Amino acid sequence: MSNSTICIFGEVLIDDFPDGPVIGGAPYNVARTLAYFGCDPLFISRIGDDPYGTWIREDMHKFGISDAGLQSDQHYPSGRVGVEIRHEQAAVSHQFHILPDQAYDHIASTSASQACAQRNASFAAPPDRDIIYFGTLAQRAPASRRALDDILKQSSALRYLDLNLRQDQASLDTILRSIAAADILKINEDELQVLLRLYPGLTTPEKQQFSAPGIPSIGLLRELLQTCKLQALIVTLGAQGYLYVDGEGLESRGSIASAVDVVDTVGAGDAFSAIVLLGLLRDWPRLLSLQRAQAFATAICGVRGAVGDKPFYQVWENAWSTTPLAAGNAQ
Repeated sequence: MSNSTICIFGEVLIDDFPDGPVIGGAPYNVARTLAYFGCDPLFISRIGDDPYGTWIREDMHKFGISDAGLQSDQHYPSGRVGVEIRHEQAAVSHQFHILPDQAYDHIASTSASQACAQRNASFAAPPDRDIIYFGTLAQRAPASRRALDDILKQSSALRYLDLNLRQDQASLDTILRSIAAADILKINEDELQVLLRLYPGLTTPEKQQFSAPGIPSIGLLRELLQTCKLQALIVTLGAQGYLYVDGEGLESRGSIASAVDVVDTVGAGDAFSAIVLLGLLRDWPRLLSLQRAQAFATAICGVRGAVGDKPFYQVWENAWSTTPLAAGNAQ
């Protein structure tokens, strides 16, 4: 592991499933996975002074995540989301009912910036491989949006944005500002459609925007990459795999390598992001990171919730530690 800091900013919340609550939130799911692989992420969020907040803090300790960036709120509750499971034909989907005005909407800027500075005195200087991960849900309120802006301003770290749009929780301004701040953008196929509506010049018929039904062309993604001034763009396509393009000319089309008995798909995209980030921290070849991210995200669909247990992670760590880094990738 290189001398690096990864800061993960955003929501941690309780997902209220029909059969009981679980701890979730995309940023926290990413933090838990990276912690299991020894990355020691700095997780910045805010919880309520309530039983759910106590549960979240205990869960962080279980995963070995420092609570140095976790703030406590005396007024607003720990974040909660109602989850409705829908069975449509052969597919399972989830409908999220996101509650307003939660503790993660009120992340204090000064405390967040101090946590960054205390974790790594060089965080504000040109980084080795420092990374900031963020999304859009925790930017829906002014306080947390300001906290993230201040962190981004004080650091030249690589910025990884998982757009993670949820039920009109992000304004157009937040979407555009987030993309403008990002170096690497990860989106799913639904979010791609949102961006194509925001950049209509990319979607003229003569550009043949889709190489197959539901699958965008590499050419279209390259135009989006250039329009948004990104270093890299990742589009996850569910059962169709993923597409990747970057500013160095690298392209990748990944597919599902093996079948899995799907328990639920919650956290699959977060698992994908976590392994891409792990590859950056461990200096894996880029295509190998993407292949491993796809395989790991597929496996997460076979367990309940967004994370597995220690034996689950150990299987992957053992497999990766015995596989040559050059496998499948000369980059």
